Amino acid sequence: MKATEIDFATLGHSRLEAMRAAGREILECQRVLERGGLNIVGEMLRGQGDFVEFEHYPNDDVFDADSHSQYYYHAHRGEEGEHGHFHTFLRASGMPPGTRPVANTGAESWPSGDESLSHLVAISMDAYGYPIGLFTVNRWVTGDAWYVAQDVIPMLDHFEIDHANPSWPANRWISAMLQLFRPQIEALILERDEIVVAWADRHPGVDVFEDRELEIASHIAISVEQQIAAIDAALKQGG
Repeated sequence: MKATEIDFATLGHSRLEAMRAAGREILECQRVLERGGLNIVGEMLRGQGDFVEFEHYPNDDVFDADSHSQYYYHAHRGEEGEHGHFHTFLRASGMPPGTRPVANTGAESWPSGDESLSHLVAISMDAYGYPIGLFTVNRWVTGDAWYVAQDVIPMLDHFEIDHANPSWPANRWISAMLQLFRPQIEALILERDEIVVAWADRHPGVDVFEDRELEIASHIAISVEQQIAAIDAALKQGG
């Protein structure tokens, strides 16, 4: 199933309720920031000096030592309507037991040990600090290790930033985003693997994970409000 073809009625009541709770969390985080004339992106850039393309914000990333979740914000793609995007990760120590990356058969080195983090999903943001899209990337883009979709999807259950640095509402917001859009994120990760396999088949002799011609593997436009409305409709339909 493609990320644009999610049938909310098939998700089950408990999943829908969890997504709806995440939606309330996101709206509340945005509300308290808006009351102060702030937004999620502004929280990442506050006190960081000039905004420079490719730099990480905050400059040492956001990391939760308990969950081993990590994220940062930056900009470089120049996509129409996008100010920048968040990249989210899970480090090896936070993954389900027995999770291993695929074998690296290329010439480029990959991070190892606890550094062999996995990219989960990226969140595109507009110039007003609101989310407009989700996407997945090829390995070279974020320099992580590569885990197959069947291993990455369970990692979503473990992503949580549960502290106040650099921003309590921003950390709560990004944790909730991965839950509100969980069905679409799962579909994007599955589609990512399909795209990578097909690309490798079309380009024999090329290390697909290092091929600069393949950057964005899968993507979808999103709206928090439309997602919540779809959840509410499905919950109402289910009784």
